[in-house]
Amino acid sequence: MADPRLFRLRVTYSKSGRLAMLSHLEVARALERTVRRAGLPFAVTNGFSPHMRIAFGAALPVGVGGNAEFFDIFLTSYLAPKKALEALRNFSAPDLMPTACEYVEPSAAAASVACPVSTYEALLSASVGGLEIPDTVEVVRKKKRKVLEVREFLVGDVCVSGNSVVFTLQAKPTGSLRADIFLDACIDLLKINGVAPNDLCIVSINRIAQNSSD
Repeated sequence: MADPRLFRLRVTYSKSGRLAMLSHLEVARALERTVRRAGLPFAVTNGFSPHMRIAFGAALPVGVGGNAEFFDIFLTSYLAPKKALEALRNFSAPDLMPTACEYVEPSAAAASVACPVSTYEALLSASVGGLEIPDTVEVVRKKKRKVLEVREFLVGDVCVSGNSVVFTLQAKPTGSLRADIFLDACIDLLKINGVAPNDLCIVSINRIAQNSSD
């Protein structure tokens, strides 16, 4: 339950360069250290093992960057967003840099589910005329195989321009389709059909926007 006595600050940041190789847990730990070093008046949980009241947005796979990632930090006292941003930037690595701060209502949706629609831009190792979208993708999670219907997660069309690919995926309450797995499946289909070289691969993927489903 939201505590009306706390101030919920939403921090937008970028994950890029070498730090795109960090796992979600490693990113979370790095950002927690940044908040501590910046001296923000963060709230802590109750109980025998109190920890920082911080919540993170949807996780990115290892190797996938993000231009508009965010986390919510709950503060015990008001701090002007501009001052909070300046303090955080002073203690942040260039490849994990805060870009904006704003307050959101304590009762707003949790950061992990607030923006289920993600748009990605990927660069391939060579230009392609288009991508073929598979009907299904098989994924393995915790040693269990699962078949996902691609059209349940894909929003709109996949836009291809040379070696640039832009597409949008929506996470569902029942699960999600990772951007890298989706794109790998599209590339594999091109290779199977003989319309792409066998060495075609993904050079980079970045999440360029996150939105609600409304």
